[in-house]
Amino acid sequence: MADALVYRAEGAAVANGTDLYGFTVTEWELPATYPPFAAILFVPTTWLSLPALKLTFILGNITLLALLIHLSARLTDTRTRPALLLAATAAALWLEPVFQTILFGQINLALACLILWDLTRPPGATGKGFALGVAAGIKLTPAIFIAYLFLRGRVREGCTALVAFTGTVALGALVLPAASADFWTHRLFETSRVGKAWIVDNQSLQGLIARALHDPTPGVAWLAPAALTAALGLWLARRAKTEPRGILLTAATALLISPISWSHHWVWCVPLMALLMAEGRPRLTAAVATLFTARTLWLIPHQGDLDLQLPYWQQPLASPYVLLGVALLPMLSTCLSTGTEVPAPRAEVDSPHGHRAANRDRAANRDGAAGGVGRP
Repeated sequence: MADALVYRAEGAAVANGTDLYGFTVTEWELPATYPPFAAILFVPTTWLSLPALKLTFILGNITLLALLIHLSARLTDTRTRPALLLAATAAALWLEPVFQTILFGQINLALACLILWDLTRPPGATGKGFALGVAAGIKLTPAIFIAYLFLRGRVREGCTALVAFTGTVALGALVLPAASADFWTHRLFETSRVGKAWIVDNQSLQGLIARALHDPTPGVAWLAPAALTAALGLWLARRAKTEPRGILLTAATALLISPISWSHHWVWCVPLMALLMAEGRPRLTAAVATLFTARTLWLIPHQGDLDLQLPYWQQPLASPYVLLGVALLPMLSTCLSTGTEVPAPRAEVDSPHGHRAANRDRAANRDGAAGGVGRP
Protein backbone atom coordinates (compact mmCIF):
# COMPACT_ATOMS: atom_id res chain seq x y z
CA MET A 1 0.00 0.00 0.00
CA ALA A 2 2.76 2.38 -1.06
CA ASP A 3 0.46 5.15 -2.26
CA ALA A 4 -1.44 5.20 1.02
CA LEU A 5 1.91 5.78 2.73
CA VAL A 6 2.61 8.70 0.40
CA TYR A 7 -0.78 10.23 1.24
CA ARG A 8 0.00 9.81 4.94
CA ALA A 9 3.37 11.50 4.51
CA GLU A 10 1.67 14.38 2.65
CA GLY A 11 -0.79 14.83 5.50
CA ALA A 12 2.09 14.75 7.99
CA ALA A 13 3.96 17.41 6.00
CA VAL A 14 0.92 19.70 6.22
CA ALA A 15 0.37 19.00 9.93
CA ASN A 16 4.03 19.48 10.81
CA GLY A 17 4.74 22.40 8.48
CA THR A 18 7.52 20.61 6.58
CA ASP A 19 8.33 20.73 2.85
CA LEU A 20 5.47 19.03 1.02
CA TYR A 21 7.46 18.30 -2.14
CA GLY A 22 10.83 17.68 -0.53
CA PHE A 23 10.38 14.18 0.88
CA THR A 24 10.32 10.62 -0.46
CA VAL A 25 8.91 7.55 1.29
CA THR A 26 8.92 3.75 0.90
CA GLU A 27 11.70 1.69 -0.66
CA TRP A 28 10.78 3.15 -4.06
CA GLU A 29 11.44 6.71 -2.81
CA LEU A 30 8.03 8.01 -3.85
CA PRO A 31 7.40 11.79 -3.62
CA ALA A 32 4.22 13.82 -3.32
CA THR A 33 2.69 14.56 -6.74
CA TYR A 34 -0.81 15.94 -6.05
CA PRO A 35 -1.78 19.61 -5.57
CA PRO A 36 -1.54 21.12 -2.05
CA PHE A 37 -5.33 20.89 -1.64
CA ALA A 38 -5.10 17.09 -1.75
CA ALA A 39 -2.41 17.11 0.92
CA ILE A 40 -4.73 19.10 3.20
CA LEU A 41 -7.41 16.43 2.77
CA PHE A 42 -4.85 13.74 3.68
CA VAL A 43 -4.18 15.17 7.17
CA PRO A 44 -6.70 12.77 8.83
CA THR A 45 -4.62 9.81 7.60
CA THR A 46 -2.04 10.80 10.23
CA TRP A 47 -4.55 10.24 13.03
CA LEU A 48 -4.57 6.45 12.47
CA SER A 49 -1.97 3.84 13.20
CA LEU A 50 -0.46 2.24 10.11
CA PRO A 51 -2.43 -1.05 10.41
CA ALA A 52 -5.66 0.91 10.97
CA LEU A 53 -4.89 3.11 7.96
CA LYS A 54 -4.34 0.13 5.69
CA LEU A 55 -7.53 -1.55 6.88
CA THR A 56 -9.44 1.68 6.33
CA PHE A 57 -8.15 1.95 2.77
CA ILE A 58 -9.03 -1.68 2.01
CA LEU A 59 -12.57 -1.51 3.37
CA GLY A 60 -13.08 1.99 2.01
CA ASN A 61 -12.05 1.03 -1.52
CA ILE A 62 -14.26 -2.07 -1.51
CA THR A 63 -17.18 0.11 -0.41
CA LEU A 64 -16.32 2.67 -3.09
CA LEU A 65 -16.24 -0.12 -5.68
CA ALA A 66 -19.80 -1.08 -4.74
CA LEU A 67 -20.77 2.59 -4.99
CA LEU A 68 -19.11 2.89 -8.41
CA ILE A 69 -21.11 -0.11 -9.66
CA HIS A 70 -24.30 1.47 -8.30
CA LEU A 71 -23.49 4.79 -9.98
CA SER A 72 -22.65 2.97 -13.21
CA ALA A 73 -26.08 1.38 -13.10
CA ARG A 74 -27.62 4.80 -12.52
CA LEU A 75 -25.63 6.20 -15.43
CA THR A 76 -26.99 3.51 -17.76
CA ASP A 77 -30.52 3.63 -16.28
CA THR A 78 -30.43 0.04 -15.06
CA ARG A 79 -31.46 -1.32 -11.68
CA THR A 80 -29.32 -3.39 -9.32
CA ARG A 81 -30.75 -5.53 -6.56
CA PRO A 82 -28.63 -5.84 -3.40
CA ALA A 83 -27.66 -9.45 -4.14
CA LEU A 84 -26.59 -8.54 -7.68
CA LEU A 85 -24.64 -5.54 -6.41
CA LEU A 86 -22.74 -7.71 -3.94
CA ALA A 87 -21.98 -10.31 -6.61
CA ALA A 88 -20.82 -7.67 -9.07
CA THR A 89 -18.59 -6.09 -6.43
CA ALA A 90 -16.98 -9.44 -5.63
CA ALA A 91 -16.38 -10.14 -9.33
CA ALA A 92 -15.05 -6.62 -10.03
CA LEU A 93 -12.35 -7.07 -7.38
CA TRP A 94 -10.54 -9.28 -9.90
CA LEU A 95 -10.30 -6.53 -12.52
CA GLU A 96 -6.64 -5.56 -12.61
CA PRO A 97 -7.17 -1.77 -12.23
CA VAL A 98 -9.46 -2.32 -9.24
CA PHE A 99 -7.16 -4.88 -7.64
CA GLN A 100 -4.14 -2.60 -8.09
CA THR A 101 -6.04 0.35 -6.65
CA ILE A 102 -6.69 -1.66 -3.48
CA LEU A 103 -3.18 -3.11 -3.44
CA PHE A 104 -1.52 0.32 -3.63
CA GLY A 105 -4.05 2.10 -1.41
CA GLN A 106 -4.99 4.49 -4.24
CA ILE A 107 -7.86 7.02 -4.51
CA ASN A 108 -8.94 6.27 -8.09
CA LEU A 109 -12.28 4.78 -7.02
CA ALA A 110 -13.06 7.81 -4.86
CA LEU A 111 -12.41 10.21 -7.75
CA ALA A 112 -14.47 8.15 -10.21
CA CYS A 113 -17.37 8.07 -7.72
CA LEU A 114 -17.19 11.84 -7.18
CA ILE A 115 -17.31 12.46 -10.93
CA LEU A 116 -20.07 9.95 -11.73
CA TRP A 117 -22.21 10.98 -8.76
CA ASP A 118 -22.07 14.60 -9.86
CA LEU A 119 -22.65 13.95 -13.56
CA THR A 120 -25.67 11.71 -12.92
CA ARG A 121 -27.47 14.15 -10.63
CA PRO A 122 -30.68 15.75 -11.98
CA PRO A 123 -30.24 18.79 -14.22
CA GLY A 124 -30.54 21.95 -12.20
CA ALA A 125 -29.69 20.20 -8.92
CA THR A 126 -28.21 22.56 -6.36
CA GLY A 127 -24.44 22.77 -6.74
CA LYS A 128 -24.23 20.32 -9.62
CA GLY A 129 -20.65 20.46 -10.86
CA PHE A 130 -19.19 21.23 -7.43
CA ALA A 131 -18.03 17.66 -6.69
CA LEU A 132 -16.44 17.47 -10.14
CA GLY A 133 -14.47 20.65 -9.43
CA VAL A 134 -13.29 19.22 -6.11
CA ALA A 135 -12.16 16.02 -7.86
CA ALA A 136 -10.13 18.14 -10.29
CA GLY A 137 -8.61 19.98 -7.33
CA ILE A 138 -7.45 16.70 -5.79
CA LYS A 139 -5.97 15.29 -8.99
CA LEU A 140 -5.86 17.43 -12.10
CA THR A 141 -6.95 14.90 -14.73
CA PRO A 142 -10.71 15.11 -13.87
CA ALA A 143 -10.58 18.71 -15.13
CA ILE A 144 -11.24 17.36 -18.64
CA PHE A 145 -14.83 16.72 -17.54
CA ILE A 146 -15.22 20.46 -16.93
CA ALA A 147 -14.38 21.00 -20.60
CA TYR A 148 -16.90 18.27 -21.43
CA LEU A 149 -19.68 20.16 -19.62
CA PHE A 150 -18.98 23.34 -21.58
CA LEU A 151 -18.80 21.43 -24.87
CA ARG A 152 -22.20 19.86 -24.17
CA GLY A 153 -23.69 23.30 -23.55
CA ARG A 154 -24.09 22.79 -19.79
CA VAL A 155 -22.57 26.17 -18.98
CA ARG A 156 -24.02 26.55 -15.50
CA GLU A 157 -22.64 23.19 -14.36
CA GLY A 158 -19.31 23.89 -16.01
CA CYS A 159 -19.03 27.27 -14.28
CA THR A 160 -19.89 25.67 -10.92
CA ALA A 161 -17.18 23.06 -11.44
CA LEU A 162 -14.69 25.73 -12.48
CA VAL A 163 -15.45 27.84 -9.43
CA ALA A 164 -15.09 24.79 -7.16
CA PHE A 165 -11.75 23.91 -8.75
CA THR A 166 -10.56 27.50 -8.35
CA GLY A 167 -11.64 27.34 -4.72
CA THR A 168 -9.43 24.29 -4.11
CA VAL A 169 -6.47 26.14 -5.59
CA ALA A 170 -7.21 29.19 -3.45
CA LEU A 171 -7.56 27.11 -0.27
CA GLY A 172 -4.26 25.40 -1.01
CA ALA A 173 -2.58 28.76 -1.53
CA LEU A 174 -4.06 30.12 1.70
CA VAL A 175 -3.00 27.18 3.87
CA LEU A 176 0.23 26.26 2.04
CA PRO A 177 1.45 29.33 0.15
CA ALA A 178 5.03 28.14 -0.39
CA ALA A 179 3.98 24.64 -1.47
CA SER A 180 1.34 26.10 -3.80
CA ALA A 181 3.86 28.36 -5.50
CA ASP A 182 6.23 25.41 -5.84
CA PHE A 183 3.58 23.10 -7.30
CA TRP A 184 1.90 25.45 -9.79
CA THR A 185 5.14 26.95 -11.11
CA HIS A 186 7.45 23.94 -11.03
CA ARG A 187 6.20 20.54 -9.86
CA LEU A 188 3.19 20.57 -12.20
CA PHE A 189 5.49 20.36 -15.23
CA GLU A 190 7.84 17.79 -13.71
CA THR A 191 6.36 14.66 -15.29
CA SER A 192 9.37 12.50 -14.43
CA ARG A 193 8.54 13.09 -10.76
CA VAL A 194 5.44 10.93 -11.16
CA GLY A 195 7.42 7.99 -12.56
CA LYS A 196 9.04 6.55 -15.67
CA ALA A 197 6.68 7.08 -18.58
CA TRP A 198 7.99 4.13 -20.60
CA ILE A 199 7.35 1.29 -18.13
CA VAL A 200 4.46 -1.09 -18.74
CA ASP A 201 2.63 0.33 -15.74
CA ASN A 202 1.93 3.42 -17.87
CA GLN A 203 -1.11 2.66 -20.01
CA SER A 204 -1.27 5.97 -21.85
CA LEU A 205 -0.34 6.96 -25.41
CA GLN A 206 3.05 8.16 -24.24
CA GLY A 207 3.78 4.79 -22.66
CA LEU A 208 2.72 2.89 -25.78
CA ILE A 209 4.74 5.12 -28.13
CA ALA A 210 7.85 5.11 -25.90
CA ARG A 211 7.85 1.31 -25.77
CA ALA A 212 7.11 0.92 -29.48
CA LEU A 213 9.91 3.32 -30.49
CA HIS A 214 12.27 2.02 -27.79
CA ASP A 215 12.71 5.65 -26.77
CA PRO A 216 12.20 6.79 -23.14
CA THR A 217 11.45 10.36 -24.28
CA PRO A 218 9.38 10.20 -27.49
CA GLY A 219 8.77 13.98 -27.51
CA VAL A 220 6.92 15.15 -30.63
CA ALA A 221 6.24 11.53 -31.59
CA TRP A 222 3.92 11.47 -28.56
CA LEU A 223 2.75 15.09 -28.34
CA ALA A 224 1.29 15.19 -31.86
CA PRO A 225 -0.86 12.02 -31.49
CA ALA A 226 -1.88 13.11 -27.99
CA ALA A 227 -3.07 16.51 -29.22
CA LEU A 228 -4.97 14.88 -32.08
CA THR A 229 -6.55 12.35 -29.71
CA ALA A 230 -7.58 15.12 -27.30
CA ALA A 231 -9.28 17.08 -30.08
CA LEU A 232 -10.95 14.02 -31.57
CA GLY A 233 -12.04 12.56 -28.24
CA LEU A 234 -13.64 15.77 -26.99
CA TRP A 235 -15.29 16.38 -30.38
CA LEU A 236 -16.80 12.89 -30.28
CA ALA A 237 -17.88 13.40 -26.65
CA ARG A 238 -19.60 16.64 -27.61
CA ARG A 239 -21.49 14.87 -30.42
CA ALA A 240 -22.24 11.68 -28.44
CA LYS A 241 -25.83 10.49 -28.87
CA THR A 242 -26.26 9.77 -25.18
CA GLU A 243 -24.84 11.08 -21.93
CA PRO A 244 -23.27 7.73 -20.87
CA ARG A 245 -21.31 7.54 -24.11
CA GLY A 246 -20.20 11.14 -23.81
CA ILE A 247 -18.92 10.59 -20.27
CA LEU A 248 -17.01 7.43 -21.18
CA LEU A 249 -15.56 9.02 -24.31
CA THR A 250 -14.26 11.82 -22.08
CA ALA A 251 -12.81 9.36 -19.58
CA ALA A 252 -11.07 7.37 -22.33
CA THR A 253 -9.66 10.58 -23.81
CA ALA A 254 -8.27 11.66 -20.44
CA LEU A 255 -6.59 8.29 -19.86
CA LEU A 256 -5.05 8.27 -23.34
CA ILE A 257 -3.64 11.80 -23.43
CA SER A 258 -2.36 12.00 -19.86
CA PRO A 259 1.45 11.75 -19.83
CA ILE A 260 1.11 8.92 -17.32
CA SER A 261 -1.98 6.77 -16.77
CA TRP A 262 -1.00 3.96 -14.45
CA SER A 263 -2.92 0.74 -14.99
CA HIS A 264 -4.90 1.35 -11.79
CA HIS A 265 -6.24 4.61 -13.24
CA TRP A 266 -8.36 2.52 -15.62
CA VAL A 267 -11.07 1.83 -13.01
CA TRP A 268 -13.37 3.43 -15.60
CA CYS A 269 -13.58 -0.10 -17.00
CA VAL A 270 -16.41 -0.63 -14.47
CA PRO A 271 -18.87 1.93 -15.95
CA LEU A 272 -17.66 0.92 -19.43
CA MET A 273 -18.81 -2.67 -18.91
CA ALA A 274 -22.07 -1.44 -17.40
CA LEU A 275 -22.68 0.58 -20.55
CA LEU A 276 -21.85 -2.32 -22.87
CA MET A 277 -24.27 -4.58 -20.99
CA ALA A 278 -26.98 -1.93 -21.11
CA GLU A 279 -26.35 -1.52 -24.84
CA GLY A 280 -27.08 -5.24 -25.30
CA ARG A 281 -23.47 -6.33 -25.95
CA PRO A 282 -22.81 -9.27 -23.59
CA ARG A 283 -20.04 -10.78 -25.72
CA LEU A 284 -18.21 -7.49 -25.99
CA THR A 285 -18.65 -7.01 -22.24
CA ALA A 286 -17.09 -10.42 -21.63
CA ALA A 287 -14.19 -9.57 -23.95
CA VAL A 288 -13.53 -6.30 -22.10
CA ALA A 289 -13.74 -8.08 -18.74
CA THR A 290 -11.24 -10.66 -19.99
CA LEU A 291 -8.86 -7.94 -21.14
CA PHE A 292 -8.95 -6.25 -17.74
CA THR A 293 -8.38 -9.51 -15.85
CA ALA A 294 -5.77 -11.12 -18.13
CA ARG A 295 -2.91 -8.96 -16.75
CA THR A 296 -0.87 -9.39 -19.95
CA LEU A 297 1.23 -6.32 -19.14
CA TRP A 298 2.66 -8.16 -16.14
CA LEU A 299 3.36 -11.40 -18.04
CA ILE A 300 6.02 -9.95 -20.34
CA PRO A 301 9.61 -9.13 -19.26
CA HIS A 302 9.44 -5.75 -17.56
CA GLN A 303 12.23 -5.52 -15.04
CA GLY A 304 14.84 -2.80 -15.34
CA ASP A 305 14.85 -1.33 -18.85
CA LEU A 306 13.35 -4.44 -20.48
CA ASP A 307 10.18 -2.45 -21.14
CA LEU A 308 12.12 -0.55 -23.82
CA GLN A 309 13.40 -3.71 -25.48
CA LEU A 310 10.13 -5.51 -26.18
CA PRO A 311 9.83 -7.16 -29.62
CA TYR A 312 6.95 -6.15 -31.87
CA TRP A 313 4.78 -9.15 -31.00
CA GLN A 314 4.87 -8.28 -27.29
CA GLN A 315 3.87 -4.64 -27.80
CA PRO A 316 0.09 -5.32 -27.77
CA LEU A 317 0.51 -7.36 -24.58
CA ALA A 318 2.34 -4.43 -22.98
CA SER A 319 -0.33 -1.84 -23.89
CA PRO A 320 -3.75 -3.55 -23.71
CA TYR A 321 -5.65 -0.68 -22.09
CA VAL A 322 -4.22 1.95 -24.45
CA LEU A 323 -5.25 -0.08 -27.49
CA LEU A 324 -8.72 -0.56 -26.04
CA GLY A 325 -8.95 3.17 -25.34
CA VAL A 326 -8.03 3.99 -28.93
CA ALA A 327 -10.69 1.54 -30.15
CA LEU A 328 -13.28 3.02 -27.79
CA LEU A 329 -13.28 6.42 -29.49
CA PRO A 330 -14.85 5.23 -32.76
CA MET A 331 -16.68 2.33 -31.11
CA LEU A 332 -18.65 4.45 -28.65
CA SER A 333 -19.50 7.00 -31.32
CA THR A 334 -20.47 4.71 -34.21
CA CYS A 335 -20.68 0.95 -34.05
CA LEU A 336 -22.65 0.78 -30.80
CA SER A 337 -25.38 2.85 -32.41
CA THR A 338 -26.67 -0.33 -34.02
CA GLY A 339 -27.53 -1.73 -30.62
CA THR A 340 -30.04 -0.62 -28.01
CA GLU A 341 -29.14 2.90 -27.03
CA VAL A 342 -29.00 3.78 -23.36
CA PRO A 343 -31.31 6.68 -22.50
CA ALA A 344 -30.29 9.61 -20.37
CA PRO A 345 -30.09 8.79 -16.64
CA ARG A 346 -33.53 8.55 -15.07
CA ALA A 347 -33.01 11.79 -13.14
CA GLU A 348 -32.74 13.73 -16.39
CA VAL A 349 -35.93 12.23 -17.82
CA ASP A 350 -37.77 13.06 -14.61
CA SER A 351 -36.88 16.76 -14.87
CA PRO A 352 -39.15 19.26 -16.69
CA HIS A 353 -36.52 19.68 -19.40
CA GLY A 354 -36.22 15.92 -19.67
CA HIS A 355 -39.98 15.55 -20.12
CA ARG A 356 -39.98 18.09 -22.92
CA ALA A 357 -37.10 16.33 -24.66
CA ALA A 358 -38.81 12.96 -24.27
CA ASN A 359 -42.04 14.38 -25.69
CA ARG A 360 -40.14 15.74 -28.69
CA ASP A 361 -38.55 12.33 -29.27
CA ARG A 362 -41.92 10.58 -29.10
CA ALA A 363 -43.42 13.11 -31.50
CA ALA A 364 -40.53 12.61 -33.91
CA ASN A 365 -40.99 8.84 -33.75
CA ARG A 366 -44.70 9.19 -34.53
CA ASP A 367 -43.98 11.50 -37.44
CA GLY A 368 -41.32 9.13 -38.77
CA ALA A 369 -43.63 6.14 -38.53
CA ALA A 370 -46.39 8.06 -40.31
CA GLY A 371 -44.00 8.90 -43.11
CA GLY A 372 -42.82 5.33 -43.50
CA VAL A 373 -39.30 5.98 -42.16
CA GLY A 374 -39.56 4.24 -38.81
CA ARG A 375 -36.48 2.37 -37.50
CA PRO A 376 -36.43 -1.39 -38.17
